[in-house]
Amino acid sequence: MKKLSALVLLAIASATLLSCSKDDPVPELDQEVITDVSLTFTEVDGNDGVIGTAMEYNASSDEGIGLGGNVVIDDIDGLEAGKRYLVEITAFNGIANEDVTEEIEEEGDHHQFFFVGSAFLGENGFLEYMYDDEDEDGNPIGLRGYITVDENAGSTTGMLNLVLRHDLDKDFEGANNPSWENFVQAGGESDLDIDFDVIL
Repeated sequence: MKKLSALVLLAIASATLLSCSKDDPVPELDQEVITDVSLTFTEVDGNDGVIGTAMEYNASSDEGIGLGGNVVIDDIDGLEAGKRYLVEITAFNGIANEDVTEEIEEEGDHHQFFFVGSAFLGENGFLEYMYDDEDEDGNPIGLRGYITVDENAGSTTGMLNLVLRHDLDKDFEGANNPSWENFVQAGGESDLDIDFDVIL
């Protein structure tokens, strides 16, 4: 009888342990879900005063950009050689009906945008980005900045690879460069990594 009781207890304990391991929650990644991102370009003068009409370019995915499903991306086709533009980024999570822009700003010390891709890098790059916002430690965020188009760009195309990094080391050497192609060296994870075609 004692042996039977011991076996029953052992069986119950085993079943409990197995069920616990199956039902343990999977740890969630501390990353932003973004279903919609918008880049708004507005031409500015030599003193960065707004002189142009805002042009908005969007990317969206019902399932979250980079998380599966189709992503619809606008071509950036309204920029002109020799001009400078104020660039403002907004991000939204349509699944949770949440303005991610506010969260990125509030947690600015954990977030930073990088602007890479062929439109910025290499001998054929024709765009240059400059940050115009910063976190509480004086490090860049990238929700707001300026893009200058090379005056000699002519008729050309390139790619704007927009990357949002989360929990990177902003003090890492090179991290303050908005077009630093080795941004992964500063650590963290990408909340957003999306390509816009730029057509001049």
